[in-house]
Amino acid sequence: MAHGLQIRDEESGYNKNLFCIPKHYEEDLERVFIPHGLILDRTERLARDIMQDMGSHHIVALCVLKGGYKFFADLLDHIKALNQNGDKSVLITVDFVRIKSYCDSDTEQISIVGEELSTLNGKNVLVVEDIIETGRTMKALLSKLKDNEPKMVKVVSLLVKRTDRTSGYRPDYIGFEIPDKFVVGYALDYNEYFRDLNHICILKEKAKEKYRT
Repeated sequence: MAHGLQIRDEESGYNKNLFCIPKHYEEDLERVFIPHGLILDRTERLARDIMQDMGSHHIVALCVLKGGYKFFADLLDHIKALNQNGDKSVLITVDFVRIKSYCDSDTEQISIVGEELSTLNGKNVLVVEDIIETGRTMKALLSKLKDNEPKMVKVVSLLVKRTDRTSGYRPDYIGFEIPDKFVVGYALDYNEYFRDLNHICILKEKAKEKYRT
């Protein structure tokens, strides 16, 4: 079973005044939860693990937009560095999908925007996601991918949230396992805001009202 860096339920994060925060967000954030440098360091280790497992064949890296784009870019930078400096290298191509999910009675249905999944037939696919909460959307995406008969599918998620709502799904690679807190930053958004924040931070309740519309 995959294990990420565990952040305990009682962990409250760091004083935001110790970090560089954009002035336009200073009043909206409670604490810095995962600093940018720690994200990058953990991402570098994930890149090594992925290369060890998948590095013998061409990989199609499939970025789940929009929240996954920053993690995706940094992960691929680390994989490229391993390609240049390691004993083995692997061809990487990239594709992007956007997933719209909606509930139909008790099941979660998804529609996929942007990628013709049949091109993944026979390929090694690395799905790159920002956060997994219930896991239902990812299970639905993997089911659609399986219909197109890729050779191998692995999933890496920067964050996995511990929640009572989980379906029990766990990805192959996990950056951080976090408590059930509302986090933003490093491309994770609230109503499209906070993607331009380097650190992953805890959002104040009153900021949800401010950015709701």
